[in-house]
Parts: sequence; C-alpha cells; structure tokens
Amino acid sequence: MVGVCAAWHLRRRGHPVTLVDRAAPGRETSFGNAGIIQREAVRPYRFPRDLPTLLRVLPNREIDIRYRPSGMAGAAAPLFQYWRHSAPQNYARIVPEYAALITRALDTHGEMIRAAGADDLIRRDGYLKVFRTARALDEECHLAEQIAAAHGVTYQVLDQAALARKEPDLGKGGLAGAVHWTQPWTVTDPGALVAAYADHFQQQGGDLVRGTLETLTRTEHGWRAMVDGEALDAEQVVLALGPWSAPWLARQGLRVPQFVKRGYHMHYGSRDGAQLHHWIMDAETGYLLAPMRAGIRLTTGAELARQQDAPHPQQLDAAERAARRLFPLGDRLDPQPWMGARPCTPDMKPIIGPAPGLPGLWLAFGHGHQGFTLGPVTGKLLGQMMDGEDTEVDMAPYRADRF
Repeated sequence: MVGVCAAWHLRRRGHPVTLVDRAAPGRETSFGNAGIIQREAVRPYRFPRDLPTLLRVLPNREIDIRYRPSGMAGAAAPLFQYWRHSAPQNYARIVPEYAALITRALDTHGEMIRAAGADDLIRRDGYLKVFRTARALDEECHLAEQIAAAHGVTYQVLDQAALARKEPDLGKGGLAGAVHWTQPWTVTDPGALVAAYADHFQQQGGDLVRGTLETLTRTEHGWRAMVDGEALDAEQVVLALGPWSAPWLARQGLRVPQFVKRGYHMHYGSRDGAQLHHWIMDAETGYLLAPMRAGIRLTTGAELARQQDAPHPQQLDAAERAARRLFPLGDRLDPQPWMGARPCTPDMKPIIGPAPGLPGLWLAFGHGHQGFTLGPVTGKLLGQMMDGEDTEVDMAPYRADRF
C-alpha cells in the first residue's frame, strides 16, 4: 500500500515514475490485513507496562500477542526503546504526532478510491469492537470520550440488545456490549484495493516493473537499481519495502531501529445460514472477524518473532477456537494460513522523508499496524516534501534522523 501510494502521488504530480515490485502490487503485507481504514486509531499500539498484562502475556499462550524467544532476543534493543516510548509521558507526546496522520486517512484514501473507480470495494459503516465484560466496555467508553473530544472521532455505545439487533448471529449472552466506531471504512478485498491503485497509476502513465531488486547503488547523477539483471536509473528513489526496508537501508550504511510483528489470517464459511454484517473485533481476546469477498477472514493479533522464522500457526488455531464460540464459523477455505509481517519502529511512528546523508533517497516505511490506513497520506506528504513544498503536517516527527 505505502509504495503504491507514493508512486501514485508522484505520478499525479507529473514525475516520470517506475514502480518496482517483485510480486503483483498488494500481495505482500497489505494483502493480509483486517481491511480497515482506521480513522479512529489515533493512539498507536503501546508496549504493555502494567504488571498484570505482562504476567498474562509471559506464559505465551494468549491470542492477542505471542512471542518467539529468538525474535525477542534479536530485537532486544528496539523493543527496549519501544517499552521506554510507551511510558505515559513519552506516549502523550507521540499521540498527537501519530494522530496528525491518522485523521487525514479517509480524505486521502477517498481521493484515490474515486480516481481508481474502486468504490465497490468500500463499506462506510464502521466496525464493532465487542466486549465480554462490563468493566472492559466501560474502559473503552472512557477512552472513546477522550479521543472524540481531542480528535473528532465518532462512535456509538451498544448494549446487549442493540448489539444483538446489529449482529443477531453473534454468541448469545456472552457479550456485555460493543463500541461501534462509525467513521472507519472497511475493504472487502484489501489486496484488490492496492491493485486498483496500482492499475490507476499505470493508466496515468506510470511504469510497473515486476522483478527482484538485487542492488541499489549511488551514481554520478542519482541512483541505479538492478532488477533481475536490468539497470534502472533515476535521480531519486523512494524506499518503501515494508519489513524489508531497514535491511536494505543498512546496505547504504544507514541503520534505523526496526522490528516486526507478524500476523496470520484464514478465511472461513459460515454454518446454519449465519451472517456477519460488520467487521467484529473481539477486543478482550485479540482477533478480528471480517466478512470479505473470499469468506469470513479471521486475523490474529501480533507475534513478536524474526521475520524469517517459520510460521507458528498455534496463535491462529487458538484464535479460531475462540472465534467459533463467538460466531458459527464453517470450514477453512484456504489451503494454508497466510502470514505477513508489520514493520514497526520503537516510537510507533513511521519513517517518512529523506535518508540522512544519502541525497536523492527517500524513505516511507515503519507504519506498524497502520500501513494500509496510512499509505495515501504518506504518499501525499512525501510528494510535497520531494517537490520542496510546505507540507500539511510538520514532518520532523517522522524523519529518520530522529533516531
């Protein structure tokens, strides 16, 4: 999503642009997410600092978060910084910087959706965050009041009866209620939305090259990328490789802290004619159900692991067991679970802007859980920066040299 949106906006500005992707656009991390453009997500995911949560997670059997010891060890330094940035006083400074991007997500996606003719993929009825206990629902309502006042977020509180009217096939009697976040848009096929953006980029004269990036080197007049043995020369390069970005940047001698949170999904049918009408987040358990084109998609929480580690399907299996108690899921529809990796930074903010000490190289990665939401605004702001214009947002909080 991020790379395609950067290419789209630069082409929109009149630049000749070549987009390089080893697969079809929208088939990597952006393919497998929950498909929500999260206007309400003005507060990034913080590292838990309270003892009860840490003790709950430590046995490594939870659905919302799991970890592999090798992954924790390999990312010890950025994870420690993540923990530090999650301290209340630090986090309070991060939230408005993060929200400055999130609050522009719908407008920037809307522009691209209209241009690409992709409205058939979009639903504009928000999603439901359901709760099993009154205490957790009350806490979410309190948070909703705060962010509504500070960031213009809209929501509705649903008691048991109201929730049952919206979703009559959810588990009977086991839910206290829900918060209906009314602003977010949902996407019935996330990969198809990225592909639609990429198709429109090509319709506007942009070039798409399918191939594997082998080397990226500076030249007298800019940069040269070797892609499947062919040389591509350009004055400027945007590095938007998601979880692969930091290793490629390290080859240029520039190191930025990054770690990954892996996630899984699987599609299902439904039993006994049951229907799911909204995207449903089982908040206290830590997974999401979404009625997508390919079936009901179950997406897991986060797994802290090395990107190259083999898939670890136990988290998905546990989420499926919990989901079957909430909704009558049918058989699995995919031959095997999908797995992707979210590129995360210690301060929870993406890296957008010039690469320090590397003229002509621009960076757009590190969006964590929200690359799908933030791709269009990232592309728009990056275009403004590259053309030397005043940006809509102060870009200092997202520059790579903040580390």
